[in-house]
Amino acid sequence: MIERPRRLRQNPVLRSLVAETRLHPRDLVLPVFVGEGLTEPRPITSMPGVDQHTLESVVEVAHRCVAAGLGGIMLFGVPQEKDATGSGAIDPDGILNVALRAVRDAVGDDLVVMADTCLDEFTDHGHCGVLDEHGRVDNDATNLLYAEMAVAQARAGAHVVAPSGMMDGQVAVIREALDAEGLTDTVILAYSAKYASAFFGPFREAVQSSLQGDRRTYQQDPANIVESLREIDLDIAEGADMVMVKPAMSYLDVVAAAAERASVPVVAYQVSGEYSMIHAAAANGWIDLRAAAIESLTSIRRAGAQVVLTYFALDVTEWTA
Repeated sequence: MIERPRRLRQNPVLRSLVAETRLHPRDLVLPVFVGEGLTEPRPITSMPGVDQHTLESVVEVAHRCVAAGLGGIMLFGVPQEKDATGSGAIDPDGILNVALRAVRDAVGDDLVVMADTCLDEFTDHGHCGVLDEHGRVDNDATNLLYAEMAVAQARAGAHVVAPSGMMDGQVAVIREALDAEGLTDTVILAYSAKYASAFFGPFREAVQSSLQGDRRTYQQDPANIVESLREIDLDIAEGADMVMVKPAMSYLDVVAAAAERASVPVVAYQVSGEYSMIHAAAANGWIDLRAAAIESLTSIRRAGAQVVLTYFALDVTEWTA
């Protein structure tokens, strides 16, 4: 007998019926930037179709996310003023906390509201933590600030706080602080395997980063995977409710290994550079934008990510409706 697997590929309805991996809006989270002092959305030139939003327009985006059936929204704040300790991240009247409050008031529990829990957007040196007298990131002092930041975000309305600074012990310190304040229902999404990646480039424009140098002393070495799996184990042991691999497309092996290993949901972040490369190639007529975006996201889900953060989230819901 001749085996004919092609029978199941002969038309779109058959291919859809037997598809092993599906993209559903509930699997997707839209990252959104909110700029302090803006009176209208400001386009991010290196990320076509993505803006820094005003407080009013971010609420409109959140409503669009609800209408599209997305799983969540992740907010990043872009302050007008920065300092050495990133104090604006903790201030209840800081841009990120104000935006969290506005979005949560608007959508309630119809959309999972996530907060980036990191200091890099708020520090004048651009690092994810405070610096010691030698100019190095002080791990333990930074964790204390993360704890304050997470509590402020939870009080502002975040369902999920997402520590992304890759400080040792950050999840345990944040969990202890949240629980001590009675915020026991607040979910921690740990950026457990966040690599020191060249694909973060456009994001630096999006948050108007002040970074000088790099973050290779605390973010993961792209050459390593065993180390990342150890980080995942540690974060789960410390109380992480979900773990993240970032970036996604160049680290599908890490996503797959994490999905096989982890006892909590695995999230992957299709980062700014991955998004912008697809747009740039499509703008040159080299690839089909929709097909490439959907294929890339399907590959991330196929690798094992239960949730994907992507700037294509709203686009995909329109393309596949």
